[in-house]
Amino acid sequence: MFENSIEAVANFTRPVNSIIRTYGGKQIIPGSATLFFVNNDGYAITCKHVVDMLSSSEKINNNYAAFKKERNSLTKDGKYKMGLRGLEMKYKYTEDSIIQIKNTFVDCVDTMSGYTCHIHPTHDLAIIKFNDFNKLHYIGHANFLNDATQIRQGNFLCRLGFPFPEFTNFIFNETADDIEWTTTGIQVSPRFPIEGMVTRFLADAGKLTGIEMSTPGLRGQSGGPLFNNAGTVYGMQFSTKHLHLGFDLVDKEILIDNKLKKISDYSFIHLGQCIHVDIIKAFLAEHQVTFYEQD
Repeated sequence: MFENSIEAVANFTRPVNSIIRTYGGKQIIPGSATLFFVNNDGYAITCKHVVDMLSSSEKINNNYAAFKKERNSLTKDGKYKMGLRGLEMKYKYTEDSIIQIKNTFVDCVDTMSGYTCHIHPTHDLAIIKFNDFNKLHYIGHANFLNDATQIRQGNFLCRLGFPFPEFTNFIFNETADDIEWTTTGIQVSPRFPIEGMVTRFLADAGKLTGIEMSTPGLRGQSGGPLFNNAGTVYGMQFSTKHLHLGFDLVDKEILIDNKLKKISDYSFIHLGQCIHVDIIKAFLAEHQVTFYEQD
């Protein structure tokens, strides 16, 4: 049903890949988010919380660089451990503290001097403008639904994004005590679509602001488009809510491997939430960003 639309939407939908390191270990944690382009001028939209993560990365990395500078100045004597503990307290580092985040935009543009962001004041929505590029690495752009009254309960729609990261183009440089991107390894993760039915709508002060879906938006799909089988964009995935179903099983005996075992299970339904197309178009228009519509 969505074969052709997934291929079309994938042309302008891209991952934002991240690598994260905590203070307690050398293991690198990969993660992804999603953005999609709305015109051929380097403008894309994604979630506000994705942009917040990009913005916080510099502060986190600079903080760790300052920590390393102070740590390296400590004399390696009997007081070193005490001095190190003092620095850990000063910088509020524990085993689980995130100390480094590195991000990369995958297959968006050839090169850029940086990017400019516009953050929506109330919704989980942001515009990203890639600056001073020479060549686009995406093809086409989103075509937004012209008449939002067409969005009805029971519409069957699809979302696209990049959960389940499989990229491996990173290393931990023990000598430099740093995490780094590399030109080797797997550089992309497979795109992942997930379908669902429109179940309900989100509203604020009587105004429609979002679309609820019968299936979850997966981690890594935040910022990805919601579209129909023609590839027309209806919204953008931003979160998933979890509703308790009440079908609880407590110490229920079931047969597992020919043995009776007691299990407990608390059931939830996971419903994806998407920013409504009208909210997106109004925000783009407010910032004089060109966008396109279709029926």
